[in-house]
Amino acid sequence: MAKEDSPSASKDLQELQRKLSLLIESVQNNSKVVAFMKSPVGQYLDRHPFAALTLLVFVVMSAVPVGFFLLLVVLTSLAAFVGVMLLEGLVISVGGIALFCVLCVLGFVSLSVSGTIIVSYVAMSSLINYWFSPRRPGPHRSLRTSGITWEFTVEFQTKL
Repeated sequence: MAKEDSPSASKDLQELQRKLSLLIESVQNNSKVVAFMKSPVGQYLDRHPFAALTLLVFVVMSAVPVGFFLLLVVLTSLAAFVGVMLLEGLVISVGGIALFCVLCVLGFVSLSVSGTIIVSYVAMSSLINYWFSPRRPGPHRSLRTSGITWEFTVEFQTKL
């Protein structure tokens, strides 16, 4: 049963990889993306991927509070047309202060999320490289971690 699923899963993964590479290529060839990447900001973000990831996480996370704030502004502007100008100024001021506080918290959270993503990526890639390394250990092997060298012997037994 597992042998029958393996070629199908492999074909599905190849199809997914092909679609993903076409999507990435279409984004990279977009004229607006090319123009942005040639700008000083785009070049800076290209050289600093952690800053780019932090900015992306911040923008995505701040879209909802900014949307709610803009909805609040539109609704209070409609109320102002009815004649409640003092209330509009107060609500927009309080809303602006609340938005500033939310964006400060989201900035900290986006830095934390970006740091967690980077640390997870480094840890997982190191573990995967360690688990699936092509070299075979010899009979005597040493492992160095945190300044401590561990010596151990690997014994192979074969059953006939």
